[in-house]
Amino acid sequence: MRLTVLGCAGSFPGPESACSAYLVEADGFRLLVDFGPGSLSALQRYASLNAVDAILLTHLHCDHILDAVTYVVVRRYAPDGPCPPLPVYAPSGAPDRIAGAYSQDEGGVEDVYTFYGLQPGTFPIGPFTVTVDRVNHPVETYGVRLEHGGRSLCYSSDTAPCEALLRLAHGADVFLCEASYLDGVDNPPDIHLTGREAGEAATKAEVGRLLLTHLVAAWGSEAITHEAAAAAFDGPVEVVRPGAGYEI
Repeated sequence: MRLTVLGCAGSFPGPESACSAYLVEADGFRLLVDFGPGSLSALQRYASLNAVDAILLTHLHCDHILDAVTYVVVRRYAPDGPCPPLPVYAPSGAPDRIAGAYSQDEGGVEDVYTFYGLQPGTFPIGPFTVTVDRVNHPVETYGVRLEHGGRSLCYSSDTAPCEALLRLAHGADVFLCEASYLDGVDNPPDIHLTGREAGEAATKAEVGRLLLTHLVAAWGSEAITHEAAAAAFDGPVEVVRPGAGYEI
């Protein structure tokens, strides 16, 4: 299983990164987890435009889905003809949200995407065993655990501390975890994690490696976030970069 970071900026694109999008590959199958603005450009550096086999959208905030709207053009108007509908696993409301963002006048996007509604549980996507659960964010949001060949990757999506996140991450080889907020600040509750909270979750879940993502460059500090996470977790800690690849 291989993880490639297409975008990792939190809330809006940063000066060096698109928003959240992660390409996970195994056995020739490409699963795109989240598809934030700017990430379609990055995707083309690592795969052909139509190489994606399935998409999983963890929630419907714009910074995690907007390039799924742009991707309608890619698949509907390809020079060789429309592409077959692509499986999209997403929270309820995704078909209307994506279709409405694409155009108010052209109807739905069922010719481009086949939608499958997420709910807590375990199911297959290609060669992956996928487990999702609701995490602590203001809208319907799912943390994700992907397993393949005896290895596991957990992705927090956007969340404040919660038990569901610890269950998903338990014993994961790699924990890709958001760390949007700085510690010691009066942050809004029940939205995001700090670096310390990400490190604490990694320790409680006994993960092998912690990858920090969804930092908001304009409002935070990468160095402070990394230091806070490393103080709370004694395993390897890294702030991800766009284009970074990880063998899991």
